[in-house]
Amino acid sequence: MLSLREAIQKAEKEGRAIGHFNITTIDMVHAIVRAAQKVGDPVIIGVSEGERDFFGVRQIAAVVESVREETKHPVYLNADHTYSVERVKEVIDAGFDAVIYDGAKLSLDENIANGKACVDYARASGRDVLIEGELGYIGSSSKMLDEIPEGVSLEHLTTPEQAARYAKETGADLLSAAVGNIHGMLKHAKNPNLNIERIKEVREAAGIPLVLHGGSGVSDEDFIAAIKAGISTVHVSTELRRAYRKEIQETLVENPEEVAPYRYLRPAGEAVERIVEERMRLFGGK
Repeated sequence: MLSLREAIQKAEKEGRAIGHFNITTIDMVHAIVRAAQKVGDPVIIGVSEGERDFFGVRQIAAVVESVREETKHPVYLNADHTYSVERVKEVIDAGFDAVIYDGAKLSLDENIANGKACVDYARASGRDVLIEGELGYIGSSSKMLDEIPEGVSLEHLTTPEQAARYAKETGADLLSAAVGNIHGMLKHAKNPNLNIERIKEVREAAGIPLVLHGGSGVSDEDFIAAIKAGISTVHVSTELRRAYRKEIQETLVENPEEVAPYRYLRPAGEAVERIVEERMRLFGGK
């Protein structure tokens, strides 16, 4: 089985992207894996700090490892938005395949210093753990939004110069940049369009694969253009959360006396599976 590094390199060479989908519960893990098996492409399961605190850091690592062994499918585990070097070390020690150090709200100098510390720890781990850096603030929560998140500027995007410096001085494997994307989905309007030209510029300057966060709410056309421009991994979370909750609500309205969680969670997992399959086919050009 390819390592995550090899899987990303292969996807980029073939002009496609790998889907990254966040989970909170074990039924969401199974839903994502089922979809990935249908499509036949690698998949990344992501857990934010809150999600892995809920699930358990070592517990989610054990679940993904067991699923990978059982299915023989390339399923990888990523620690999404991690805000301290200490918590980066925690997931590396737990066996994660990748981790995002999110220092987007820090000064560039501090972000680089912490990012390099994360890379150094990963290299010393004896495993090929990918470190992703984040440049440019795009919000911090995957939820339904009334407006653009506070502190997010669609005019001041990540510059090629910042990307080049960050990649060179940290040695990071992947980079997430602010390219017109936002975390979450707007309730009453379409999410902003991505700046495709900036994606091209940042990818060329950084020299490492780019990750698109805030994939929920992005148009199919923008996804396709962004992947062609240099995006190799796409994150989707809010879209899954919304579908999962909606299905549970509808199931309980139809069956108000139901008390067995697996009966009202199963349709929610199936809703997640449908979205993941659809997104993976789009990202993979299928």
